[in-house]
Amino acid sequence: MSDSTTSPAANVSRSNSTFKPRVTVATVVERDGRYLLVEELIGGKPVFNQPAGHLDPNETLVEAAKRETLEETGCDVEPYALVGIYQLDVRGRHFVRFTFAAKLITERADRDLDVGILRAVWLTRDEIAQTQRLRSEMVLRSIDDYLGGRRVELDLLAHL
Repeated sequence: MSDSTTSPAANVSRSNSTFKPRVTVATVVERDGRYLLVEELIGGKPVFNQPAGHLDPNETLVEAAKRETLEETGCDVEPYALVGIYQLDVRGRHFVRFTFAAKLITERADRDLDVGILRAVWLTRDEIAQTQRLRSEMVLRSIDDYLGGRRVELDLLAHL
């Protein structure tokens, strides 16, 4: 096959270090037309994000989404659908994010939030779109995909 027909990935030298994307999860939680977000410090600046974080070893994607939402917001949730799988490159790091639609079960006001989390907030889609402080474009994209009806049943995911 000639160079003009090979994919960019095929042109990467095999001697380069192994590509290791970071797997993350997030939840879109809606209540009365408002969405659960966290205000967190990133690089010393406050930004808004969905409750989100990294997949831990021996954890399913759904378990990670529940854990991260609880740790960052004090809210117990139950994911019920996959909204999207997003890829993003940030400063030379590659992320693959699984975003779930989740139902709010309980709010635990007495629970301490993760280090770096300033607060959990409920904002409308318009308030989210108007802020200049989104952690990434995935925040609004996930909500717009959710509002557009994107849902995949969780049985698509298998943990073997």
